Amino acid sequence: MSKAEKTRQFIIEKTAPIFNTKGYAGTSLNDMTASTGLTKGSIYGNFVNKDEVALAAFDYNLQQVSNIIADQMSKVDTVKDKLLVYVTVYSNCLKQTFPTGGCPILNTAIEADDTHPELRKKAIAAIFAWKSKITKLIETGIENKEFNAAVDPEEIALTIIAMIEGGTMLAKLTGKYDHRKSVMKSVERLIQGLSK
Repeated sequence: MSKAEKTRQFIIEKTAPIFNTKGYAGTSLNDMTASTGLTKGSIYGNFVNKDEVALAAFDYNLQQVSNIIADQMSKVDTVKDKLLVYVTVYSNCLKQTFPTGGCPILNTAIEADDTHPELRKKAIAAIFAWKSKITKLIETGIENKEFNAAVDPEEIALTIIAMIEGGTMLAKLTGKYDHRKSVMKSVERLIQGLSK
């Protein structure tokens, strides 16, 4: 990795928690210089503008979540247990090495929905990739007779995502993290019921 690539990566890693906590609009150049210890010139010598930093920070935060999920899924064998990883990870996201600020998809989707088209595209792509991954897992579960053949994989995938993100939003908004745990119990029951 070249010095420029290392500097760029350093900027991403240091600003990613800020963008994920304060959002695009709430993150200032002062926040970026304070978190990195670099000057405005150093930051914009490596990135064209704040947009480019924000997009890279989103990718970084999303990759952190993906790595946690993949690591936990690698420890289990059945499709059901792989799906239940989502329950475990999102129930305990405050205790894990989850990105500061929580779920980057939820945070970005809420803020960028009407205000930042490029970030919105990133959040949409992340949701579709997540839906595709869960759908494929469920299809595998149906093929290997772990799940009922009458199950609609895409419908279940969308429901799981909506419940996880909804539970996360409720917990963040109200400060009552038991709400998320309650929703995660419902996600677990949904997954357990796929084999009936």
